[in-house]
Amino acid sequence: MSGIERTLLMVKPDAAARNLTGEILRRVEEAGFRLLAIRMVRLRKEEAESFYAVHREREFFAPLVEYVVSGSVVPMVLEKENAVRALRDLIGPTKPADAKKGSIRGDFGLDVQRNAVHASDSPETAAREIAFFFSERERV
Repeated sequence: MSGIERTLLMVKPDAAARNLTGEILRRVEEAGFRLLAIRMVRLRKEEAESFYAVHREREFFAPLVEYVVSGSVVPMVLEKENAVRALRDLIGPTKPADAKKGSIRGDFGLDVQRNAVHASDSPETAAREIAFFFSERERV
């Protein structure tokens, strides 16, 4: 199915701390995404637990929450035809070691947790994650 979609990309604390937000955004825009909203925020533990609630029963949940609250994140709303799939292709697999050079995670990811970015994995997840960070009014 094709069509214009919205998705969420979040620059994680490791990439934000390494001043990679601008380069990541440049690559995203160069790939044809339209930026609709962006902000920098430091999540509280309860917010991070809510955002990653789908992983609550997984062994990596607590370390993931601890990591995400360790610094600022930069969530952004992006729009493009087939945005969810296109963004997942641009960022590469979760494990940077499996990601191709030229992908965001391949170039900037350090390990499976500090992999530079989070991206929505479906249009339904994107809608929930966008609403988590941005009110309707904040989305251009």
